Amino acid sequence: MELNASSPWLSSVPSVFSLLFFGFTLLFSFFSLIIYVLRRKPWCNCEACKSYLTGSWSKDFPNLCDWYTHLLKKSPTGTIHLHVLGNIITSNPENVEYILKTNFDNYPKGKPFSGLLGDLLGRGIFNVDGDSWRFQRKMASLELGSVSIRMYAFELIMSEIRERLFPLLSSMAEKEEALDLQDVFRSFSFDYICKFSFGLDPGCLKLSLPISDFALAFDTASKLSAERALAPSPIVWKMKRLLNLGSEKKLSEAIKMVDELAQSLINHRRREGFSDNKDLLSRFMCSINDDKYLRDIVISFLLAGRDTVASGLTSFLWLLSQHPEVESAIRDESQRVMGPSHQQLTSYEQLRDMHYLNAAIHESLRLYPPVQFDSKFAQEDDIMPDGTFVSKGTRVTYHQYAMGRMDRVWGPDCIGFKPERWIKNGVFVAENPYKYPVFQAGFRVCLGKEMALVEMKSVALAVIRSFSVRVLDPDQAPRFSPGFTATVKGGLPVAIKERVSSTTHRHC
Repeated sequence: MELNASSPWLSSVPSVFSLLFFGFTLLFSFFSLIIYVLRRKPWCNCEACKSYLTGSWSKDFPNLCDWYTHLLKKSPTGTIHLHVLGNIITSNPENVEYILKTNFDNYPKGKPFSGLLGDLLGRGIFNVDGDSWRFQRKMASLELGSVSIRMYAFELIMSEIRERLFPLLSSMAEKEEALDLQDVFRSFSFDYICKFSFGLDPGCLKLSLPISDFALAFDTASKLSAERALAPSPIVWKMKRLLNLGSEKKLSEAIKMVDELAQSLINHRRREGFSDNKDLLSRFMCSINDDKYLRDIVISFLLAGRDTVASGLTSFLWLLSQHPEVESAIRDESQRVMGPSHQQLTSYEQLRDMHYLNAAIHESLRLYPPVQFDSKFAQEDDIMPDGTFVSKGTRVTYHQYAMGRMDRVWGPDCIGFKPERWIKNGVFVAENPYKYPVFQAGFRVCLGKEMALVEMKSVALAVIRSFSVRVLDPDQAPRFSPGFTATVKGGLPVAIKERVSSTTHRHC
């Protein structure tokens, strides 16, 4: 019997195979979900797990991080185990040092974390372990540690302040219009980090506050990647990705736009030459030829530098609204170091001489760290310094937000905003990084720490010296949206007034 191409049997073969594949995928996913659920122990009857599953914690606490802080305060060791999440959470500095330094190799980022961010960050430094991480870490350390790149970063920051931030704030003050300061800081940070990373100016902080397609795509990709962690099981978002449905379809479209822009910039650099450019992409292109790898590395720095600084600045300005005496002390110190308000910030040295400003920024980050917690996954069974047993594959989280609120770590006045706790004999003194892991610590300590602090201090100074900022609802405690960084729901609406003439601003 001879079969021709138009035979009904042959034409149905692709459909049969599609059905079989789909059926197998569903069956595999079902069994994977059962295994996942069994590991999570959803039947756990302990008070914490019941409160988490029912959401009853939200009756007494505005944020999940505040509830975790409450549980960790009650724990004799400063460590808790949420069985339904398979997550050990600690606020114990000894445990933090053990995870990040002493037994570092046993606590990598792990595949569960890499999976969440894999589509957006690929093989970038913040999403890998092992040799790939070591290579990128060494390369980034050499670049970010150089005097030339720090001067380049400082010039970009001051340029963005003079040419974008001051005109915008002055315009809003003239119109007597309220504005969302969190949104302003996010636009500032995105403009700066794009220039620093790619040599690209999205222009988000122009007077008209335009909506950048790239900024919108990047925000969407970051937000939806973070929301994967809220799924009851990784299988849920993986199935949606496989079928290209819902949020995963939007994520795919956003990442495609980010990829296209990154590739066009890389192609442009290769055509025009990159040896004379100062941005990170150009620097890394000198030693890396793989375009996809280049894209992953630079996008990782974009993610790290975009929302973290904006989050830190938002919390800082909110705290200053509660503590006008701190704002006055910063102004007084800046006048001693820089002179009258019309004098511009000219160097790193001036920032180093402002010990009280440095203390106030660090104190703000202690209470409101931009990244509230960080997780690793145990490679092997282990016992932490406080005696907590960790089984292989368990997620282990140290909680920076909670640590800043622990009496046993910071003393009975830990809830207070007191920059003076960082000052000894008139000089800023840093704390043990495992007590204060806001910038991580140990082998993974943040390489961009100094540049992030310079950006925060420069912007804060610019605003404090030249404007009076009034938060419209100062008594409203921050409520945070889910995500990688602490973004305040509803932003930070403020009224703003100039303290000096707008012509003076251009030189500050």
